[in-house]
Amino acid sequence: MITVLENPNFIMNIGNVIRNVNGLGVDELFVIDGQKRLEDDLEKIRSRKSILKNSNGAVKWTNVKVFHTTSSCFEYLKSNLFTNVATSPHLKTSRCFQIEKANLKIPKLAIWFGEESKGLSNEAFNLCDFSIYIKMRGKVESFNLSTSTGIVMYEAIRQRDCD
Repeated sequence: MITVLENPNFIMNIGNVIRNVNGLGVDELFVIDGQKRLEDDLEKIRSRKSILKNSNGAVKWTNVKVFHTTSSCFEYLKSNLFTNVATSPHLKTSRCFQIEKANLKIPKLAIWFGEESKGLSNEAFNLCDFSIYIKMRGKVESFNLSTSTGIVMYEAIRQRDCD
């Protein structure tokens, strides 16, 4: 299973997500970095202070792969037979499921998260096989990126552990 971040605005959030991914035992984190703020070299990413600090050191044991475009990441995942799942607080397609009702036991699963203020791009949304959302109960429409990845990836792991 892979977590994909599409163009996160804040480098420190990548560190926070790495901590979630590593803590839950997710295989990899893919980061689409259209602004080319991250290095392609994993060792340089691991030594970056903001990522190291916000990941609480988890970046040392987490595989992070950087892509520069959404399409290149998607092509890589599709060529490796991954099912791609979009996340959004908005019901943008007829194939949108509340996370608890979605089948997240798919063996090769990539779950996509968008940038902090705008969410996933339309390109990413259109390329994904289906979408999921977290049912909100309060007045705000979404959680922050780190919280969302923690909740969604936890549910995917929980479903897989139920077998």
